[in-house]
Amino acid sequence: MADFADFWLLFVLTLDATIRVAAPLILCAMAGLFSERSGVVDIGLEGKMLAGAFAAAAAAYVTGSAWIGLLAAMAVSTALAMLHGFACITHRGDQVVSGVAINVLVAGLTIVLGIAWFSQGGQTPSLPAEARFQSLDWPLAETLRQIPVLGTLYAEIVSGHNVLVYVAVLSVPFTWWVVYRTRFGLRLRAVGESPSAVDTAGISVTLLRYRALLFTGAFCGVAGAYLSTAQSAAFVRDMTAGKGYIALAALIFGKWRPVPALLACLLFGFLDAVATRLQGVEIPGIGQAPVALIQALPYALTVILLAGFIGKAIAPKAIGIPYVKER
Repeated sequence: MADFADFWLLFVLTLDATIRVAAPLILCAMAGLFSERSGVVDIGLEGKMLAGAFAAAAAAYVTGSAWIGLLAAMAVSTALAMLHGFACITHRGDQVVSGVAINVLVAGLTIVLGIAWFSQGGQTPSLPAEARFQSLDWPLAETLRQIPVLGTLYAEIVSGHNVLVYVAVLSVPFTWWVVYRTRFGLRLRAVGESPSAVDTAGISVTLLRYRALLFTGAFCGVAGAYLSTAQSAAFVRDMTAGKGYIALAALIFGKWRPVPALLACLLFGFLDAVATRLQGVEIPGIGQAPVALIQALPYALTVILLAGFIGKAIAPKAIGIPYVKER
């Protein structure tokens, strides 16, 4: 019985870590869903999330408010989304090149601004408790913890997360509702499949795609704020560590649908959580697994999935194709 209790606790703690690690991936995947459903390829998810992380940490440190940091992150990320739209929608530039340019620009600019403003090698100072999003304990969490199985689930999985984790979870039904149950969502899906038909109906393709990018920027900003003001207590250079690309892989794995993309993000988060717990652990018949190999597991899975081992993922037909209005 004791062995089962120990195993159950380890399993629940791993799930708890999975949710925490997957939160920014979920937000970023939902962000990419809006832009790519509208027909705009967004490789720049990584850069927008990194910019949001820096803006959130800097604003939270200066003002002492995590909420102001969140608003700053959303504003900066949305501005970059509009920049991407200006290059790709208004001027019909190459969408992949524009996204890569945003990633490169932000990777360098955050370091330069961090050195200029805080003189800490591109990092921000550590944030005090009031400038961070703290974990929220739900009612009776400690009391119900003593109840086997269900009590542990409630205390560890449901309770004890910061508000941005709950925002990440709620972003999935919100995205599903917007995309599949609203007039805007119907038009969004249509413009990603046949923008000429949308234009013929008298609806502005340009305006629809810009509106989609507003959602993209906002969600990426929240994801960035989570990294620097909730999961961590400061911004450090390149702290996204490829999470934007992993979120994009999860979106493709989920075939541009909210719930499958959520499951893919949880899979990546689970691998990351397991990799962390396996470091230094002796595996029977194998010995101690190399740390570098364990840390590479989520990224290796990304390569495997993108190589086409998940079945055929059919993207929106008009994705990546600039729309030219017929005269």
